[in-house]
Amino acid sequence: VYNEVENLGRLYAELRDALDATGRSWEAIFIDDGSSDGSGAELARLAAADGRVKIIEFRRNFGQTAALRAGIEASAGDVIVTLDGDLQNDPADIPRLLARIDEGYDLVHGWRKQRRDTFLTRTLPSRLANWLISRATGFAIHDLGCSLKAIRRDVARELDLHGEMHRFVPILAHWRGARSIEIETHHRPRRFGRSKYGLSRVPRVLLDLLTVKYFVQHLTSPMKLFGTIGMLCGLVSLLAGAATVYMKAAHAVDMTGNPLLLLSVFSTMVGVQFVGLGMLGELGARMYYAIRERQPYAVRRTINCDRPALIRLREERDDGNAARERPAMVPLERTRRRAA
Repeated sequence: VYNEVENLGRLYAELRDALDATGRSWEAIFIDDGSSDGSGAELARLAAADGRVKIIEFRRNFGQTAALRAGIEASAGDVIVTLDGDLQNDPADIPRLLARIDEGYDLVHGWRKQRRDTFLTRTLPSRLANWLISRATGFAIHDLGCSLKAIRRDVARELDLHGEMHRFVPILAHWRGARSIEIETHHRPRRFGRSKYGLSRVPRVLLDLLTVKYFVQHLTSPMKLFGTIGMLCGLVSLLAGAATVYMKAAHAVDMTGNPLLLLSVFSTMVGVQFVGLGMLGELGARMYYAIRERQPYAVRRTINCDRPALIRLREERDDGNAARERPAMVPLERTRRRAA
């Protein structure tokens, strides 16, 4: 929620009606992202009237990714549904998302097939960005910008949400092995307030795409990327150097003025730098997984793998083997008296 005071009462009423109809227990977590229009007071009023409404109020505007991460960490449910506070996402679509989760999917993300936004400043840039991201990542999706999603809590808590990665949640979840599906959702025109997004976000999306591309394909083994580039630079250096020597030996061409010599030296330097980047990347990847106590894999479920029971069984077996193999122990004082 960011300066959406006119929408909050209506949003709460629609959420309550849609979620009560599911027959499930639920909570509604509103993240006030530094609003200055009275949204905080309106949210406090809603929370006082309904204990299922929870409020997280930021000290200033930290952005949608930070708000999404705060909501995920504060959630208690098995399934997390995310949506914007501008009433353009329809809460009546939530039961359909939950139904697909019940079918076994880990993530269900919405597709605003009939968008109710301005074409030049929002719809057209969004379509171009979705096409580019799908081609670059190999993840087929129509609408990454739709904030209406349902995701299992264990998958959501594994996501690395920093910067402005909120729009790449389906790709990050897919990278962790989540089963995902896209369904059409109802999109409504904005009635109150104004949009917080425009063409200024295009460069940031492109930069974030490079980050996601690296994370998805090269985070666990960065040396494969940088080392390959370094080897190609080394090959260019070798060919350029060989050509320089041949031109000197066969045609007496001056080596000091030969651009191929400069190319050989430059390629060698660049290749060494890329190999060094690969080594630093490998070190950074190991530190990343060690500090966050994570593994480069994701487990969906385990069967007959009670770790504490296995550990106790192994310890009891080791103790029993040690007792059978250990000779009878003689007290130290008795040994000393016999020696005396």
